Amino acid sequence: MGLDFAIDELYATGWTALDSSGCLRHTDGRWYPGVTRVTSEFKSSGFDLSVRHIQLFDCFRAEWKDAIGTPSGAVVGRTQAEAAVYALSHMRRRAAAAAHAEPARADTMVELKAGSTLRVGA
Repeated sequence: MGLDFAIDELYATGWTALDSSGCLRHTDGRWYPGVTRVTSEFKSSGFDLSVRHIQLFDCFRAEWKDAIGTPSGAVVGRTQAEAAVYALSHMRRRAAAAAHAEPARADTMVELKAGSTLRVGA
């Protein structure tokens, strides 16, 4: 995959480095968040992120859990930075998808056969 791909995926979510604190500069000039910054972005979204080295496969696994410890996602990368940045892109995509998939409100108007309406919930 590579750090390039992880940064591409992060930028595709709309992430920008307007606040470059905790960011690093890639060789192509793009800014990306360092592991500490990624961890704090997960915290501010209500998740705990851990990035650990898996010696057997010589890779890094980034996994995040919600506030009660339920696993919410995981990714792997060749480096710690790659895994962290890719994890942030995944978390941002899931958050955006969840925001667009809001359930219908209980007080939604429902149209009936005769053209009258019925208020469901109050």
